[in-house]
Amino acid sequence: MNTLLPFQPGAMTPAQLAAVSYLARYSGHTHTLYSSQLRRWFAWCETNTLDPLIGIQRAHIELYIRHLGQAGLMASSVVTSMHAVRGYFRYAHIDGLIVSDPAVYARLPKVHRDESRTQGLDRLELIRFLQVAQTLTVHHGALAFLLGINALRASEAAAVRIEDYSETLRGHRVIHLVGKGDKPATMPITVPVLRVLEACRGERTEGRLILRPVSGNPIDRRDAYRMVARIAKAAAIPRHISPHSLRHAAITNALDAGVPLRDAQILARHSDPRTTEHYDRARGNLDRHGVHFLTAYVAGV
Repeated sequence: MNTLLPFQPGAMTPAQLAAVSYLARYSGHTHTLYSSQLRRWFAWCETNTLDPLIGIQRAHIELYIRHLGQAGLMASSVVTSMHAVRGYFRYAHIDGLIVSDPAVYARLPKVHRDESRTQGLDRLELIRFLQVAQTLTVHHGALAFLLGINALRASEAAAVRIEDYSETLRGHRVIHLVGKGDKPATMPITVPVLRVLEACRGERTEGRLILRPVSGNPIDRRDAYRMVARIAKAAAIPRHISPHSLRHAAITNALDAGVPLRDAQILARHSDPRTTEHYDRARGNLDRHGVHFLTAYVAGV
């Protein structure tokens, strides 16, 4: 919320103070996203002659949720758009700016997450994508493997430095990264991935790993999207493929390969296993149902 900065408590309304205090918890893309969501809430309140904080009741929140749906947002987008609004009221209540949280019991639309809209890649497509990426440039190859095998996000892959994967831990070459929510993570690097990363590194010993092939400058998140699109086109994959499609492919193919849900959750770095479960395309496969394993385990009954 650009109009609320800098932090000047004496000149701010309670609503502005609550917004700035809440947004101060975040940085980077999350800060930008949540700022946009709160600006939308403030604008709706102004249109309806409401203070964005004081006097807000659950009914107002419900009407705003309905407004988002009527504006054309899908159910999943409405839920996402409410993340900052709900957090805003929760922390305003914690900070004593309001007596109660009007958003805590507001009803959000149900999202049928089984029907994922992300266009992932099946096993053969993922193999082709990784193979073709290496034929373009070493930088395309490194990006493809970090996204499609290690399930990194676009911003995480773009931020990888040569120093980040120089360590060996308990016999495994590992990569250190800072993920979503500034959470540090350490992941093993398999031999094929290491081979591609080393080809990208060349004779360099430090600095950002993946560079723009022409200028030699470090890539950013937008470059990652463009590079993935180029690989997909060269691999003749006839649909839109994004960096998240590669992360999605890494997780779904790991589950298809029989990786236990808990281990797939660690690969994906999801805080909740239910999030990882949404990627499991074969969870309705009766051949994999747990009763078979349990029956074999207690076969003596």
